[in-house]
Amino acid sequence: MLIMSVTLFVLATFLGYELISRVPPLLHTPLMSGANAISGITLVGAVLVSGTGLTDLSAILGLFAVIFATINLVGGFMVTSRMLKMFKKGTKTS
Repeated sequence: MLIMSVTLFVLATFLGYELISRVPPLLHTPLMSGANAISGITLVGAVLVSGTGLTDLSAILGLFAVIFATINLVGGFMVTSRMLKMFKKGTKTS
């Protein structure tokens, strides 16, 4: 089971890198919005996993998942907001 999980993680990492690296710059804002939606789903899943607390390890890993998904979600919205401001006339990005 562990080998299958590690294999799945490595394949997902490789596929994610290949997909993201081939996205043209004009599509980064819509892609970031989609990634924010996925991060929201990940956050809900992390809360569910940490809330069950079947073992101490699952509670700790769930807590880390909640923290990292929250950071990813908030950072994604900040980046998306900043990128959308770049398309408005007369607005500085800083």
